[in-house]
Amino acid sequence: MSENNSAGRGSARERLQRDRERQKARDRRRRTVIVSAAVVGVLGLAAVIGVIAANAGRNGDDSASGPVTAPAGASGKDRLAIPVGATDAPSTLTIWEDFRCPACAQFENAARDAIHELVDSGQVRVEYHLATIIDGNMGGSGSLNAANAAACAQDAGRFVQYHDVLYQNQPPEPDDAFAQDAKLFELAGKVKGLDTPAFRGCVSEGRHDGWVNKSSQAFREGDFRGTPTVLLNGESVFPNKGKEQISVDNLKKWVAEANKGKKPGTAFPSPPAAPRTPAAPER
Repeated sequence: MSENNSAGRGSARERLQRDRERQKARDRRRRTVIVSAAVVGVLGLAAVIGVIAANAGRNGDDSASGPVTAPAGASGKDRLAIPVGATDAPSTLTIWEDFRCPACAQFENAARDAIHELVDSGQVRVEYHLATIIDGNMGGSGSLNAANAAACAQDAGRFVQYHDVLYQNQPPEPDDAFAQDAKLFELAGKVKGLDTPAFRGCVSEGRHDGWVNKSSQAFREGDFRGTPTVLLNGESVFPNKGKEQISVDNLKKWVAEANKGKKPGTAFPSPPAAPRTPAAPER
């Protein structure tokens, strides 16, 4: 009996050891997949999430009601674009975004430095278009309220800085924190010179709500696949361009190819935008 018990215990230990090894192998494979997705596929992942968000949000009620007051410097058809960079840059990067959209935050947080570099060197002019996809998908008004606040920041010459702060401090998708003016004022405090009575009044009264709604309507009518939508000289690069998947390096390469033989832009708007200030994410 004792020999049988000993053999049984030995067999059980071996089975347990095999199970542990299999679990370790599964964990290693899972970590590899997660790391690979984070490093290589973050922009592709953002595209997938963006498509889902756009399709789910098509029934949202963001009709262009109320007065349409465009922010200072708005350009393009119906003045629905917020331009950033040299007016004579050889290429234009068009970006459609929603401040509540997690895919947009993934794209911005991955590509922000590269886009700033391309803009500052006169390689591209960026035209930002704002949408309210997540409000329609999840309910709430954070997309609209944050977009209006960003337009108010444009009035104050601080759009880029505030745009970056909003994405660096984006709440979880179900959390409609941007619907609260107090949250938007708090984040404005991270941008030098933005948190003023004029900015607060603009946000509180929803001065640009009608403009944001009209922009979101244009997004729907444009039949785009999702947010973020990124176009280089009118050609979609998200999630891929030709056979190449979007990445920071590829984005720079595509701009260089588009600009081959062309001079960088030098006609930057005056007065220049306020210096960018780093913002630590808040969760």
